[in-house]
Amino acid sequence: MEYNTARTGLVMKEYGRHIQKMVDYLLTIEDKETRQQQAGVLIELMGFLNPHLKNVEDFRHKLWDHLYYMSDFKLEVESPYPIPTRENYKVKPEPLPYPKRYPKKRHLGKNIEVVVEKALSEENEEKKQGLANAIAYYMKLSYNNWHKEAVSDQVLQTELDALSQGHLTFNNAPYIRKELEDFKPSFGPVSTGARRNYTPRSNNNNNRGNNMNRNNNNNNNRNNNGRNNSNRNSNSGYKKRY
Repeated sequence: MEYNTARTGLVMKEYGRHIQKMVDYLLTIEDKETRQQQAGVLIELMGFLNPHLKNVEDFRHKLWDHLYYMSDFKLEVESPYPIPTRENYKVKPEPLPYPKRYPKKRHLGKNIEVVVEKALSEENEEKKQGLANAIAYYMKLSYNNWHKEAVSDQVLQTELDALSQGHLTFNNAPYIRKELEDFKPSFGPVSTGARRNYTPRSNNNNNRGNNMNRNNNNNNNRNNNGRNNSNRNSNSGYKKRY
């Protein structure tokens, strides 16, 4: 019996012991064509045993790199991709510079500042006013989505002045108010200006009470009809007997 303590360590444990033995066997094949053919078969087997690699971009390139790595870069076969070496296999790429953006109004985000700059650079006064109105509408929408209380137009204009240094002024306050009253969010917190279509409980209770009264009246009518029928039968029997 062969114990794990007597075996060589696995270079890549996710492929298992059998794949490692096949890689070691490839190193012992002297015929170049046979070794190349068996390497292709082994690549197909590695892809079959690890189907999750198919979701990775250039997964076959990754399989060939793993094959060379498991052979300690001693396998001499032709690869459709650049052959890795021991020096550049584990070289880490340079970290990407993370954009550092510090918005003035964090509750509105950084993109709103980009739109404000676009509006300030606009030469057409009509388009500039339209951008100011769109910015105010977005600010109102953000406040109503993430706050439980409504925001006044004066507060919006103060925020817009802080972002544009007082160069932008919106003039569509009635339009913003009307649109937000009709707005019904499909997700997220419910806005304070949104309307809900519902039936008041008082109306439901009144309807239930009316239905109960109707049922009681019907029952009373049935009881009265039964009494009248019984009186008629008794009177008719009295006349026949005497």
